Amino acid sequence: MDDHTDQTRKPRADAVRNRERVLEAAKVVFSAGGPEASLEAVAKRAGVGIGTLYRHFPTREDLFEAVYRREVEQLSELAEQLKNAKDPVDALRRWLRSGVEFVATKKGMVAALALAVQSGSELHAFSFERLTKAIASLLDRAAAAGAMRADISPEDLLRAFFGMCYMHDQPGWQSSVLRMLDVFVDGLRVRPAAKAKARTVKPAKAAVKRRR
Repeated sequence: MDDHTDQTRKPRADAVRNRERVLEAAKVVFSAGGPEASLEAVAKRAGVGIGTLYRHFPTREDLFEAVYRREVEQLSELAEQLKNAKDPVDALRRWLRSGVEFVATKKGMVAALALAVQSGSELHAFSFERLTKAIASLLDRAAAAGAMRADISPEDLLRAFFGMCYMHDQPGWQSSVLRMLDVFVDGLRVRPAAKAKARTVKPAKAAVKRRR
């Protein structure tokens, strides 16, 4: 029985590994975009036959949706990992920078994903709920620590983030967005030390005027 069990388990384990290889390869291929972003290119990069790819994902839309869901899940897991980071602002920054990779993959699948969302709202609801919850946990922690403004909602932050990503379409857009993200996050910081310094400078100026 043990031998039989081992024999039945191996194909399932191989199938899981093949599926993960296809999803990882698809992320890379779709992020690059262009005419090379074909299912054949995905299969080649994953090291599987095109038949294996179609057994896991019968249609192109099935593969796109699976990659999209996987990316959302990974961002949710990353938020959980970063919740205990020493610097809550840096944790939020790291999550947003990882989000740029998610958007790059999404841009390569935008047409198919648009069709998927139009056919039903479940995919949109799934992603919105997961991403909002993920960013809220990091944003709330930074605000509670007094390190970031508390008047920014998770929805506001997500809208600003996606706005930055989709305003840039030229090659190398990720580098531009990453620079803008640093500026944006730094702008949300609360800097008590800077405020204290400003308060100490004003009396000094007043004293100089009195001496004159």
